[in-house]
Amino acid sequence: MVENEQLAEVFVEIADTLVDDFDVIEFLGLLAERAAQLSASSAGGLVLADPRGQLQFVAASPESVNLLELFELQSQEGPCLECYRLGVPTYALDLDTAEARTRWPSFAERAVRLGLRSAHAFPLRHRQKVIGALNVCSAAPRSLDEPEATIVQALADVATIGILQERTIRAGEVLTEQLQAALVSRVSIEQAKGALARSMNIDVDQAFTMLRNYARANNHRLSELARGVVSDPARFPDLTRADPPGP
Repeated sequence: MVENEQLAEVFVEIADTLVDDFDVIEFLGLLAERAAQLSASSAGGLVLADPRGQLQFVAASPESVNLLELFELQSQEGPCLECYRLGVPTYALDLDTAEARTRWPSFAERAVRLGLRSAHAFPLRHRQKVIGALNVCSAAPRSLDEPEATIVQALADVATIGILQERTIRAGEVLTEQLQAALVSRVSIEQAKGALARSMNIDVDQAFTMLRNYARANNHRLSELARGVVSDPARFPDLTRADPPGP
């Protein structure tokens, strides 16, 4: 059961990020992290539709879960795909069952191999249109109780609000320009994570933590920092030459 105080703290934290010129990728990453936390899940992930209606990965917590999200999109099967297509929450209590393996054969096998046994997805809704999905996964077979499901759906709705908040973009342009900007920013972050991970011999979760902490400490937007790390790492010597974070 989520304590009211804990829930209030999370929503205050999220509201505090919805300021002018906020970083949409960092915002969505925070939502994925808090969705997993508040639903007592092991991981959270978020996908958005591009202008052609194809889902693209944008955020996960921990970052290593992006491998499963990318595999789901590549194989075109899984809870996020089904949730996006149907526009309603999708639940999989145990992925290591004949029913789950029949429903999503490739996704279920890959998820279990990665140590995840349950997955639930919730739609990001803009009026009558679904623009993406937020999912939470657990290492053990489990369902979400009604309060947990309500909270995760509320966070999915907040994600939609955040995406649509850009004040300088007219209503008719939001779903094309803002979503496309988020997808482009994600590519830069993936490249920066990979560069740091390779150069420092650390994993992608540690690399992402370094990027995020440096951006916050130095008042940089995460996406802009990532582009700088890839294009001109010498601009950030105290990041690109820093000792890797501890375990």
